[in-house]
Amino acid sequence: FYLAMGKIVKTIEAPRDLQLPDEITQYSKVKGDPQEIHDVLLLSRPDYTIFDEMRDTEDFKLYADLRLAGVGMIGVVHATAAIDAIHRFVSRVELGIVPSIIDTVIFIKDGGVEKVYSIENVVKIPHGLKDADLARPVVLIKDFLTGKPEYEMYVFGEKTFVIPVKNKSQNEKTLSHNVAPKISGLLRKILQKYTYDYDIEVEGNLLIIQVPREVYQVVSRKCLKKLEKIGRKAGFTEVTLEIR
Repeated sequence: FYLAMGKIVKTIEAPRDLQLPDEITQYSKVKGDPQEIHDVLLLSRPDYTIFDEMRDTEDFKLYADLRLAGVGMIGVVHATAAIDAIHRFVSRVELGIVPSIIDTVIFIKDGGVEKVYSIENVVKIPHGLKDADLARPVVLIKDFLTGKPEYEMYVFGEKTFVIPVKNKSQNEKTLSHNVAPKISGLLRKILQKYTYDYDIEVEGNLLIIQVPREVYQVVSRKCLKKLEKIGRKAGFTEVTLEIR
C-alpha cells in the first residue's frame, strides 16, 4: 500500500519471512546487529518501517527510538488483548511518551479486526478519583470508532495504573439528559466569563464540569464554590472541576 503511494518502505524481521517486492529493503535481526540496523535506518530515513515482530526490550526500544526520530512505524506485537499490547510498551518506556510512539492499536483475532484503539495524552483527574489536586497527565485509550474512553493510564506515586473506564448506565444517561438542561443556564452564566469551551457530564450524583487547561486555575479559584452551590441545589452530592 505505502509502496504504491511512492513511499520508501523497509522492514525489520526475525526471521526474514515476509514475501515483498524487491523495492522494499528487508533487514533481519538474526543476521544483523540491532544497533547497526538502528543506525542504517536513521541514516537512510525511510518513510515507513515495518517491525515484525517485537519480542524483547531491545526491540521495543528500537521501535520507540525510530518513531521518535520521525520514522513512520508499523509494529507487530503478540498479545491476548489490545490493552495487553499497549501494556507491553508501558513496562518498557516512560508512560508520558506512549502516545508519541503508538497512536493507534489494531487488535486482530481469528483473522479479523476485533478492536481498534486510539491513544492520546490529556491532563485531568483520573477516573475514580475526585480531588482536584490529583489532576495529572493521563493517557486516554479510546475506542477508535466511537471516541469513548475505555481505559486510563497514569502514574500515582511510583506505580503505573491501568484503569478501565466504566460506561454510564442508562439511568445515569437519563439523569444527565433531564438534570443538566435545568442548570445549564446558570452554569453557562458563570463559565462564559472565562471560556465558551466547556463540557458538563453527569455520573450518578456527581456533576463534572470540564474546562480548558489554560483557564482551569482561574475558574477553580473564582467559580468553584458558586458551581458547587448550583450543583447541590440541583440535587448533586458532589461537583468536580476537571481539565479537558
